[in-house]
Formats: sequence, structure tokens, C-alpha cells
Amino acid sequence: MSPRIETIRTEGLGDSTYVLVHDGFAVVVDPQRDIDRFESVLAEQDVTLRAVVETHLHNDYVSGGKDLATRYGADLVMPAGAAPVFRHRPAFHQEDIVLGDLVLRPLHTPGHTPEHMSYLVLIGDREEAVFSGGSLLVGSAGRSDLLGEDRAETLARLQYGSVNRLASLPDHVGLYPTHGAGSFCTTTGTGDAFSSTIGGERATNPVLSYPDEDSFVSGQLSGLPAYPSYYSHMGPINLHGLPSPSLSAPHLDAIPEDATVIDARPREAYARGHLPGSLGIEVRDSFGTWVGWITEHNTPIVLVLDDDQDPEEPLRQLARIGYDSVVGIVRPDSKFNESYEIVDVAAFVEALERGEQVLDVRSPEEIAEDGEIADAIVSYVPDLSHAIPSDLKLDPPVWLLCGTGYRATIAAGIVQRHGYQPIVLAEAGATEVLQEASKPA
Repeated sequence: MSPRIETIRTEGLGDSTYVLVHDGFAVVVDPQRDIDRFESVLAEQDVTLRAVVETHLHNDYVSGGKDLATRYGADLVMPAGAAPVFRHRPAFHQEDIVLGDLVLRPLHTPGHTPEHMSYLVLIGDREEAVFSGGSLLVGSAGRSDLLGEDRAETLARLQYGSVNRLASLPDHVGLYPTHGAGSFCTTTGTGDAFSSTIGGERATNPVLSYPDEDSFVSGQLSGLPAYPSYYSHMGPINLHGLPSPSLSAPHLDAIPEDATVIDARPREAYARGHLPGSLGIEVRDSFGTWVGWITEHNTPIVLVLDDDQDPEEPLRQLARIGYDSVVGIVRPDSKFNESYEIVDVAAFVEALERGEQVLDVRSPEEIAEDGEIADAIVSYVPDLSHAIPSDLKLDPPVWLLCGTGYRATIAAGIVQRHGYQPIVLAEAGATEVLQEASKPA
């Protein structure tokens, strides 16, 4: 009987965690730190957790593997080369982990990280599935540059061998990668599918079509987008492990002087009135990623939320990336006296025609794909958070846009901190502006 594999998505990270269920027991693969989600699945399935399996030391989130395994008395299986400082069961290449008639066979698949392991699932002698982590992905492969440019080429060469070895498995074997659509750990877009089969990837995955190693390396290391700055902190944290987070924070009457204020209300509410110096990052799937990208890691944070907003989701997302210094929550009041104008597409196009000062905060890849805004000053939001462009004038208003309005709102808080007056396209983006501007008069 084939095992059941349940996928638990973490959309903001673009990642999947898997719960394999077979013959009354379960194996959890690559869990994030907020393990209550996986505990709910174990309870619903009424199974015993036998093992928690990690494919690699994760760059994009804090792992919950250590805590989950400890709570249930399960084995914590990690690549032998990871060498974390806590007790675990090291996985060695092709040294089987036997769980009754189910076998996990570790396959050393370096490339995304040096120690990376994939895990082939066998029932008897039949190869059923492979958990490929950040190696062979659906329509892509895991990036090899996240540990620094000096190691990128060596890791890419290792990745070439790894993805092709996985592709030599039988066609019917299910492919279950950790990274997928929306993850900065992938080299190319992965579409909407989160799992596949080896045969399906052999037929369609472009990373398997390179004629040789050199062309693979060149292709994999060219045109890579920027990735969040908080990634540099995840590996060291995962070497030590963190306990499950608290998903509550006290309500505050006063804001500590050393705190960064993150206004997580809807972008329209932030525009109408916010605390001077605060950053507007609306709660949605990518909230944690953007906080982690534009603030110093684990800086003390105060969250601004409306009365009807539940703090659990923003606290959960921050905990996944190791932000444990959320000192409290405040609700908007009379001190929220800074504001800016938001406009629609037609008004933005009119501003372009008048020659207003425009700041485009899209990524370079978006601009190349979707088109440039004529005469706009360009600064991707993470770059803007470090330095205001030298050619941005202080006196006239700054008309801001991105792809959807979400990042333009983040940028508004950044430039307003520096004394600029933003005007924001908050509910549309550059594509709509370019379409409107191209219409006949």
C-alpha cells in the first residue's frame, strides 16, 4: 500500500512541508518553527510520529524540526554534514532508515547547500516518492548562490550532478520538493504545481535539458533575483534550534524608543493616518519576508493593528524568520497624524504626462519583463531601505508605484522618514499604468 502524503503550504515562504502517513505512523519533512500546524494534522490522522526529517539547513526560515521531534519522542533525522549542536540521527548517503516496511533512503544531493539530502521512500522494493528539498524542484532547481558568491559556482556544479541523479529515478516516483512557487530559493518560476513525478520533470523541467555541466552552471547562475537579507541569519539559527514561538504580545500604551514600528493595517488605513516614522507593511502572505528584508534582523518591533485584526498571523510570520523581539501591539490613536495621498491609475498617468517625479520600486526583473516607466527613478524597495537615490529631489512630491501597490506602500514609509512627501498608486501597478498610457488620446 502506498503511503499518503499530505502537503502543508507556507505561502509567504513559497515552501511545502510534508506529512507522510503509513501503517499508523507519520514522518514530517521540513517543518517550519510554528509546529502547531503539523501537530493538528497528526491529531486528525491519529498517528504516531516516528521521524522528523530535514533535507538541509534552511536559509529561508527557522526550522521546527528539533522541537517537534522532542515533543513526540521521534527521531530527528538531519544530513550528517549539517552537524548541528543538538542531538539528532545523522543521515548518511544510502544508509537506509527502516520504519517497518517503509524505508527512507538518504541520497546526498549537494548543490542548494553542501550537506543537502533528499530522501527516497520505498515500500518493500518499490520506489514510491522522493522528498527533494532544495535540489530538483517542479520546473526548476534550488539556488546555489545563497551561501555567497564565492561558493556559488562550486555548488552549482554539485547541483548539476544532484538533479540529474534524481532524474534517473523511475518515472512513476513522486517528486515532493520543499521549495516552490513564491520561494526565493528557486532559480526560475515554478508555476502553480507543488509536486510532480520524476517522469514529468524529465519531460518538462528546463534544468534537465542543459547539454553539459558548464551550460547548466551558466544558466543557473545568470539573472538571479535578489533574495531577502534575513536569509544570512537562518543557517546559524538552525545550527542551534529555537523553541516554538509565542503567538501573543502585550498591548502597549507607550512605544519604546528603540523599537521599529511596523504598521500592519490595510494600506489605505496606513495612508490615511499613521505614526510618524512607522513603516506600512500590510499583513498578507509575504508580510514576514518584507519585514525581514528591510529591518535589522530581530530588531525590537511594535506592531500597529486595527481593533479587528488578530495578531496571531503577523506574529506567526515573524517567528518563522526568528523575530522574537515583538515587544507589543498598539492601536491607532490621535498621535497617528502623518498621512499621504493615494491615487488611481488615471491620476498617475496624468502625473507622468506632467513630468512629475516618479519613483519605481519594482525589482529589476519585473522592470525587464513588464516594461520601464519613462523617466522614472528606479530603486528596488530593499535597496531604497538602505539608501535614498541621489537624484531624488526633496521638494516636489514623490509619485510611487510598484507591481501591485503593496511595495509602493512600504516605500512610502521609507521616503517619508527622510522628509519626502509620497503620493502612492496603492491598488494597481506599473502594468496598468503602461496600458493606460498607451491608449489613444
